[in-house]
Amino acid sequence: MTFSLNTIILDPLSKEKPKNAVILCHGYGGDGKDISILASYWRAHLPETIFICPDAPEKCAASPTGYQWFDLMDQTPEQILSKSLVAEIKLNKLIDEVKEKFKIKAKQIIIGGFSQGCMITLQTGIKRKDSINSIIGYSGRIISTNHLSKNIVSRPNIILMHGDLDQVVTIESYLEAKEFFNKNNYHIKSKIFKNCEHRIPTEGSSLGLQFIKKHFNL
Repeated sequence: MTFSLNTIILDPLSKEKPKNAVILCHGYGGDGKDISILASYWRAHLPETIFICPDAPEKCAASPTGYQWFDLMDQTPEQILSKSLVAEIKLNKLIDEVKEKFKIKAKQIIIGGFSQGCMITLQTGIKRKDSINSIIGYSGRIISTNHLSKNIVSRPNIILMHGDLDQVVTIESYLEAKEFFNKNNYHIKSKIFKNCEHRIPTEGSSLGLQFIKKHFNL
């Protein structure tokens, strides 16, 4: 079985059938290879986990060598939401394919992402009927708090991380997301990185790994 999105796959180091899966979504203009660097670091510590790093479904409007989950150029908030709903369907399909191919349940899957990848995983994970295990969000935001508040279906574990000097997705987006989850009775983990711009620092990758190990009970 091939996946509906072009995907980099990092098989479990144990060479056994995977016990769980982590799906990582790259940022705007990136690709699966970008985010697989994070997966490679985590993989050494999670030998029974398979890592899935898809390319987003569309060529990026601003960077022809990269991909986008949805267009951000000259779009109204309504247009961005509309296009994100299309991407959400495609990410959900990939999650279902991972479940089927590796014979694992949604509770054995963690999804996460950086920047736009964080945005689409938050929206997809909260609205999914069969609740995934967790969401790991770096440097992102909630695409539409109004839409998401009306479509809360499940309550996966969530960790949000953000650099305080981020000029691409500002720290206000992180604070808005944190407020949203608190208001809707989610108990989330969160971390602001000092003197950090729009990137995942070493501390961020370490915290992500600890979070995975905790919620996969490793």
